[in-house]
Amino acid sequence: MTYTVKIAPAAERHIKKLESSIQRRIIRRLGGLEANPRPPGVKKLSGTESLYRIRVGDYRIIYEIRDKDLIVLVVKVGHRGDVYRPS
Repeated sequence: MTYTVKIAPAAERHIKKLESSIQRRIIRRLGGLEANPRPPGVKKLSGTESLYRIRVGDYRIIYEIRDKDLIVLVVKVGHRGDVYRPS
């Protein structure tokens, strides 16, 4: 089963502000979520029902998995020190 990766507008804006080398790493990692939304190293965020995070260097990708619809929704992308703070 292949999942569809959708990126929230706020997450997309943040990705576009990053250096191109980091953008490429994040996009490559997002592409991998299509085949396996729970890759090795993924962590489920405590206190949430369906949010997960993966590391890409000093950056984190926060996303939701909707197994019923085969969708991975990227909610937030940011530096490890900032990404967990409320928006």
